[in-house]
Amino acid sequence: MIAIVDYGVGNLYSVEKAFARFSSDVVLTHEAEIIDKADKVVLPGVGAFGDCMKNFKASGLVDAVLRAVKSGKPVMGICVGLQIMFEGSDESPGVAGLGIFKGRVRKINAPELKIPHMGWNSLTVNENASVNIDLFKNIRENPYVYFVHSYYAVPEDKSVITAKTVYGEEITAAVGKDNVIATQFHPEKSGDIGLSIIKNFVEG
Repeated sequence: MIAIVDYGVGNLYSVEKAFARFSSDVVLTHEAEIIDKADKVVLPGVGAFGDCMKNFKASGLVDAVLRAVKSGKPVMGICVGLQIMFEGSDESPGVAGLGIFKGRVRKINAPELKIPHMGWNSLTVNENASVNIDLFKNIRENPYVYFVHSYYAVPEDKSVITAKTVYGEEITAAVGKDNVIATQFHPEKSGDIGLSIIKNFVEG
């Protein structure tokens, strides 16, 4: 079973639909018991870092997701779901993230470009990432994916960066270590490439 964590941050129908293309056992849930029983967990997120963490804590599901991480089962973050895996964000000073990865989320520094970074951009994939599931397996070089964000993660350990993009500066597009992987972009909105990434998670 794949549990998509619903902690009240936006319409998750498109995420659920995309994962359901590759598994008949996908559950959108706000119950810790279901997350505990799941084989894999997906942590989405949209909006501001502080709002996501506030809703996540209020949902009572933080401990269940951290248990999933510690258990070794695959956990995938999407968009702000990636950002809250870090220790904090300049978007919401004083709000602690989950601290799964060391580092902080910073605002994109691209004075000559529009913020948020919205639309399609290409990836440079780190082929040497130490992850249990390779999201980019059998995907062509420099694939294009869909972004909507103003902030991005800056990990202390650069080896956890599994993909980068450029928007005025070099930006972390995906991270991962062992059983935890996450994308800043939206795979569910990234056409065939995005579906291939989701397929790799489901079948990995």
